[in-house]
Amino acid sequence: MSSSSCIPMEQENHNHGMFTIHQTHNTVICCVCSSLMKPNPSNICAKCLIAKENITLGLFKKVTLIHCPECKSYFQPPNTWIKLQFDSKELLAFCLKKLEKNMKSKKVRLVNAHIIPTEPNSKRIKVKVYVQKEVLNGTIMECSYDVEYVQHSHMCGACTKVFANPDQWVSVVQLRQHVSHMRTILQLEQAILKHGVASNALRIKQMEQGIDFFFTKESYARKFLDFIKGQVPVKICDSKQLVSHDTKSNDYSYRYTFSVEICPVCREDLVFLPPKLSSSLGHLGPIVICTKVTNVISLFDPITSTRFLLDGDMYWRAPFKSLLTSKELVEYIVLDVEEVYSEVAIDGKKFGLANAEVARVKDWGKNDTRFNIKTHLGYLLQTGDYALGYDLCGANINDDEIELDEYVGGGAILIKKRYEEKCQKRCRKPPPYLKDLEEMPDMMLGLSLGGEELLPDPFYQQMGSLHLNDEEYEAKRRR
Repeated sequence: MSSSSCIPMEQENHNHGMFTIHQTHNTVICCVCSSLMKPNPSNICAKCLIAKENITLGLFKKVTLIHCPECKSYFQPPNTWIKLQFDSKELLAFCLKKLEKNMKSKKVRLVNAHIIPTEPNSKRIKVKVYVQKEVLNGTIMECSYDVEYVQHSHMCGACTKVFANPDQWVSVVQLRQHVSHMRTILQLEQAILKHGVASNALRIKQMEQGIDFFFTKESYARKFLDFIKGQVPVKICDSKQLVSHDTKSNDYSYRYTFSVEICPVCREDLVFLPPKLSSSLGHLGPIVICTKVTNVISLFDPITSTRFLLDGDMYWRAPFKSLLTSKELVEYIVLDVEEVYSEVAIDGKKFGLANAEVARVKDWGKNDTRFNIKTHLGYLLQTGDYALGYDLCGANINDDEIELDEYVGGGAILIKKRYEEKCQKRCRKPPPYLKDLEEMPDMMLGLSLGGEELLPDPFYQQMGSLHLNDEEYEAKRRR
């Protein structure tokens, strides 16, 4: 039996001058509860169908996952450990795979699923699952339910070996750079983290002027070395040590050590090329600037605007060190810039050779020392700008073989322009030692927060030399 609802035909749309008839939907009565419903093959409404047919009956609602807390990996039978991040798509696929056999046995089809946010420390992963199943007379029923995955902590085989014996490593890579800063090491560390090449390392230990990486296999170490070679110019020395020897099976067990020395030249360093290397490079320099360091070293002559890319093999055949580093940069003010003679592009940046007159900022207003120099920053600099460069006249160089008198030129080499906004922000930022001084008021006597020395008050100077005990104070008070 069906029923329908009708709308009178007399309703007229006067705006358009014509009659409109609203569409009606056929309805039937549920054979269980006698309520009106849309017709379906089973002739049962949704509420009665859910009460009669529970398609989630027999499906897994709680599943156990074996999780290694050290390496954040999950166990997949029979003997595989997979590293998965929390709340990731890969973890969702791994969890749904645990329900695949159970759903096939119950003839249920998976439609959709998503992870319900939980606390990472709760050791619980909740997943909302949507399934479909064919019930009475071909009617397809869809339902959702929650599945709770409980993480049981259990260390994997590799982590168990490490904790049982931390010295159970087979190969070690020792990264070293003999410089006073850690710029290249930190940059290389970010590249290692980005590409995940140290994921097979048993242990990573920070050492003086470098880092040590320990591996369980020699192949892991060599794969790591191939990545390092593609990042920076390095020199590798390897050695092996016999650990044990089985005379019956003739098996040898070795430990491999790879000593990796990173090129000490960094970006924005001033370099003095050896005479033989300078002549082999077409008489480049000999005073050049290192503009970039990757697997090759980019050297630039600021006087002739000549650029040369020096690979690692060529560098280690005739190694050299930085004459001055970025810590020794001096701030200059540009007094005058003449016309630009030539333009050149270096690593996507435009530079132009020009004559400039500069003076040290620290000498400004104290003396009349000025430098007439050639600079490759003529395309960027204007009168009144600030720039950072190296003071060759006041440089303290301990190498007797390097004679700067023949190559000093104007006495200064500019490296980069210093922008005014950055200068103002840097000036507004208080020095890092002020916070420590504020916590120690006894140490702040005679100091101001601006860094200027304050003259002591004469009253406190006189009172500082006055020492009275109780008897003398009472005697003077009676007088």
